[in-house]
Amino acid sequence: MTTSQQLEIVLSSGRSGTGPATWGQQAIWDAVSRLPPADAPRYNITASAPLDPGLPVPVVLGALEGLLRLHDSLHTRLVLDDRGRLRQIVDPTGRLTVHTRHCDGDRTDPAKIGAALHDELAALPFDCAEQWPIRVGLVESDGLVRHMALVLSHTALDGAGMGLLVMDLTELAQGGSVESISTLRGSQQPLEEAEFQNSPRGLRRDVNARAHVVRKLRLGPPRLFPPVPDDEPKPFPNAVLSSPALLRAVDQVAAGHRASSSSVLLAAVAVMTARLSGSPDAVLQVIVNNRFLPGLASAVSVVAGDGLFHLPAADGEFGDAVRRTHAASIATYRHAYYDKRLMDEEIARLTAEHGPLADRSCIFNDTRDLLPVAIAEPGTDTGAATGADADTGTGPGATGTTLTWPVEFAPRPGLTFALDALQTPDALQLAMTADGSVLPRPAMERFLYGVEALILAEARTLAAPTP
Repeated sequence: MTTSQQLEIVLSSGRSGTGPATWGQQAIWDAVSRLPPADAPRYNITASAPLDPGLPVPVVLGALEGLLRLHDSLHTRLVLDDRGRLRQIVDPTGRLTVHTRHCDGDRTDPAKIGAALHDELAALPFDCAEQWPIRVGLVESDGLVRHMALVLSHTALDGAGMGLLVMDLTELAQGGSVESISTLRGSQQPLEEAEFQNSPRGLRRDVNARAHVVRKLRLGPPRLFPPVPDDEPKPFPNAVLSSPALLRAVDQVAAGHRASSSSVLLAAVAVMTARLSGSPDAVLQVIVNNRFLPGLASAVSVVAGDGLFHLPAADGEFGDAVRRTHAASIATYRHAYYDKRLMDEEIARLTAEHGPLADRSCIFNDTRDLLPVAIAEPGTDTGAATGADADTGTGPGATGTTLTWPVEFAPRPGLTFALDALQTPDALQLAMTADGSVLPRPAMERFLYGVEALILAEARTLAAPTP
């Protein structure tokens, strides 16, 4: 039997203040505000996991209270001022509701109940002006928390921020103190970030970054994929390719070309974009976490930005594409921290004056390592490919590789495809959502299997003995 209860965490001594919204807060607020209310929850950032062997309820509640004191983003509201400008308000006090399910451990499955509770909390939008941007769900049995779900508004943090949040929560639950973690991390709070962004140095960085993006926009093709007839918008299919062999092969190719594994994946996506579109160039919006900037390495906030990546002659030899991608991506990452609202205004003005700029409808987001990967049970074969494993081939029916179609999404104006790289304990996954009228399901399959084939073939080439 399962019963429900709402507990409360009281914040009585948090930091407080008001100030302009950060670039990240503003960008997400703008994006969510344009969505129908029913679609807003898909921007929520979530995490859900079992706690084994479990933690006492007071320990978990105490850790959550410490988390609120550590990170201002968790008790920050966003409101429009009298002039229509978005501002952040950090509340020093307040209460956080914790949604709890009590279950009989002998008759019910905490993981199943936790998954249902996670889905319930994740399906609700946030009112950023009235609510704190965090929801917590706990599954308790015999006085121990067996499962936890965290749901946060994207205005509070991004994927990397969620990974940092989980790390801090784990340390607090294991006895760490707010003071010691704060001293060790030195996390920049959103009000401090906004202060930098509005300083002369921050404004210069904004201007320079936007100028770099504009230069790239002038070089790329205005359209990658052929236009489609204007008809009734159709749902966007979502495909997930799960490949155990890619886990090791991506790192093999990265080492062989002295590049990052993200560059390997980005290069493969760029090559397949060129091949399927028929354009020699690839232009991709790349989601960059920006935590390489001073003060943001351990920030639990939303600092991810859009970088513009342009790869000319992307339809050539893949090893060369990896090397050129690695060099070009450095500039992309460096110039992904800017005021997106000003960027959008500048793009609109330039388009009106000079015609279309480069196509920005294809998105790549490497989300690996943003959240801790669950540790496999002792003796479990993770399925990671060895040098010999990478020789198993690819495509439909390849050893270990699966392709599924989990869901369809509402049409997203201005999007051709969005491709996310994810990692599980035993596979690297490529999750692709695309405009089915531009990339039908067979084309999506060719794209995803093509990315896998490029990387596995390059891994085999690099592993082959030199004559």
